[in-house]
Amino acid sequence: MSDSSEYSLRIERTFNASAEEVFDAWTSPEVMRRWFHCRENWSTPEVEVDLRVGGHIRVVMRHPDATEEEMGGTFTSIDRPRHLAMTWTFSEEPSDEQALELCFSESGGRTTVVLVNRRIGSGERRDLQHTGWQGCFDELARHWFAGAVV
Repeated sequence: MSDSSEYSLRIERTFNASAEEVFDAWTSPEVMRRWFHCRENWSTPEVEVDLRVGGHIRVVMRHPDATEEEMGGTFTSIDRPRHLAMTWTFSEEPSDEQALELCFSESGGRTTVVLVNRRIGSGERRDLQHTGWQGCFDELARHWFAGAVV
C-alpha cells in the first residue's frame, strides 16, 4: 500500500489444471459466463474481453432478484499463461479505479493462481471484494475445475 487511503487484498487458490487452462478460464468470455460471479445463485449474462494490452474487459453479474452489477477495466499486462494485469472499476464507483493482478504458476499438473487487488478505496470495499473474489474462485472450481484444491 502506498498510503493509508489505499487497501489491498491477496488470494491464492490451486486448481487441478494446466496454467493454460486456468489462464483461458479468466480470459474467455464463453467460459467466464459460466463461472465469473460471486455466489452460486448468481449468473453472468454478459462478458466482453479484448485480450490485448489496452484492450477492455467488461463483466455483468446478475443477482437472483435480477439486479445487475457491471465491472471491468483495461488490460495493462498480458503474458499468457503466467500473468495478467488490468485496471478494475465498478459501475457504481467509476472513480475508484483499482489495480488487479493475476499470476499463474504450474507445478505437477496443478496451477496456483495468486490474485492481488490493489488501490481499493476503503476497508469496507476491500472486505466486500475479498468475499466476492473468494466466491468467484469457488464458482470457478465448481463449474470449470471440479477438482480444485482449496
